[in-house]
Amino acid sequence: MSKVIQHKARILLAEDNITNQQATLAVLENLGLWADAVANGQEAITALESMPYDLVLMDCQMPVLDGYKATKLIRNGQSKVHNHQVPIIALTAYAVQSERVLCLECGMDDFLPKPVLPQTLVKLLAKWLPHDWSE
Repeated sequence: MSKVIQHKARILLAEDNITNQQATLAVLENLGLWADAVANGQEAITALESMPYDLVLMDCQMPVLDGYKATKLIRNGQSKVHNHQVPIIALTAYAVQSERVLCLECGMDDFLPKPVLPQTLVKLLAKWLPHDWSE
């Protein structure tokens, strides 16, 4: 797939499985995007406290702090993250309606089943990145 997106957006990928992490980063790179990657929800919180991001791709099942709890902390106005309203897209192997509901209830904005398909990711990026995402 050739690069179809040019954007300076800051994307954070929280994914504990190195194979899934590398595959998702490769899809983003092929789209002309880059992302910082962390291995758990605690690392995601730390990254979001250190710099603002435009979008978070958040695995739901991770060690140390899972994606559900990390999202609740990000949304908490008392936390030290730069942007409590940063769009958070759930990454999960459980592509069922009950999982989607759980993700939305904890504060995630959208839902992306694994494996990550480039065309699905493009649609979500178009929906959630700032309106100048194609610059």
